[in-house]
Amino acid sequence: MAARRTHERDPIYKIKGLAKDMLDGVFDDLVEKNVLNGDELLKIGESASFILNKAENLVENFLEKTDMAGKIFAGHIANSQEQLSLQFSNDEDDGPQKICTPSSPSESKRKVEDDEMEVNAGLAHESHLMLTAPHGLQSSEVQDTLKLCPRDQFCKIKTERAKEIYPVMEKEGRTRLALIICNKKFDYLFDRDNADTDILNMQELLENLGYSVVLKENLTAQEMETELMQFAGRPEHQSSDSTFLVFMSHGILEGICGVKHRNKKPDVLHDDTIFKIFNNSNCRSLRNKPKILIMQACRGRYNGTIWVSTNKGIATADTDEERVLSCKWNNSITKAHVETDFIAFKSSTPHNISWKVGKTGSLFISKLVDCFKKYCWCYHLEEIFRKVQHSFEVPGELTQMPTIERVSMTRYFYLFPGN
Repeated sequence: MAARRTHERDPIYKIKGLAKDMLDGVFDDLVEKNVLNGDELLKIGESASFILNKAENLVENFLEKTDMAGKIFAGHIANSQEQLSLQFSNDEDDGPQKICTPSSPSESKRKVEDDEMEVNAGLAHESHLMLTAPHGLQSSEVQDTLKLCPRDQFCKIKTERAKEIYPVMEKEGRTRLALIICNKKFDYLFDRDNADTDILNMQELLENLGYSVVLKENLTAQEMETELMQFAGRPEHQSSDSTFLVFMSHGILEGICGVKHRNKKPDVLHDDTIFKIFNNSNCRSLRNKPKILIMQACRGRYNGTIWVSTNKGIATADTDEERVLSCKWNNSITKAHVETDFIAFKSSTPHNISWKVGKTGSLFISKLVDCFKKYCWCYHLEEIFRKVQHSFEVPGELTQMPTIERVSMTRYFYLFPGN
């Protein structure tokens, strides 16, 4: 059969010709730059020729068989291409510095955490996949608009559960603020393409919940810290009942990566820095008010799965005994916790990655926005977060588990959209 096929009409020969032209140029450059020597080039050429010729023979043999055999073969090729796309996309996004390969359980146990973070810093990038979203994120299940809370339900919960929930200010005169920091362009890491989708979705959600959104993009760790301090000092917080802080970037276990992050010179905004800026000592305008942190970033390079059988006075944190005793009888000074009313919701568990799906944005932000639209009219914040976690409960092709951390909220926080 091969003899009857002309080179001009045979697609296999056309593909071989294109591949040969491309590889010739690549290999010429590699030799010219002294990346490969003559012997190495010869061995690579022999291997490439063997693979190409054997692949041609395999295809031709199958073409001589029945239509059914062709369909079976085509089906397997399609499936293999999908798996290859999955692997290639994950490897490609692991960063330009090193190629990240999975570690066996025994290797993982032998690694010391500090060494691991030094080796893998900068590899903890969001993984991009041009695949269909998991079942829980299919468009047919997505809530398009924010469901509003009826006025009578708002008044009922606000009255009956007054001692259990955070006070919610009336819409008139309320000046809620939210901050979104999104890093898309990086000096040494891969850019976070299609991050605009997450920005638009989060911005729309927060604005519909009554927050004026401040958006900052492409910042170093120091610039992020500066923006946080400026935001914490905004006078609008005095007439607000809460705030949202949203971070979307590459990340490692220790925190959020700035745009200049690399292995040899980390550029990381640590969690402690964020909490310190907004604690009761440094941000009195938000004292006793919910401070919600949303973090879309990887926290390591693993996929997180295993195989198994079936008053506005100054609050201080002084521990000096003499000073405490001197203030004990002063009625103008009261004891207060340094850190309260925080909750952080992160896109994955420690050491593990967070997924993005092409132009639809990150899985975490997509599901978070969807759950807010569906449930915040009737559920408090932590219950909404659990709804998000529940949507990731069964591991699938793309696996991650959002995590609620550093919770110091003493009451339930209801958003009561529309009120």
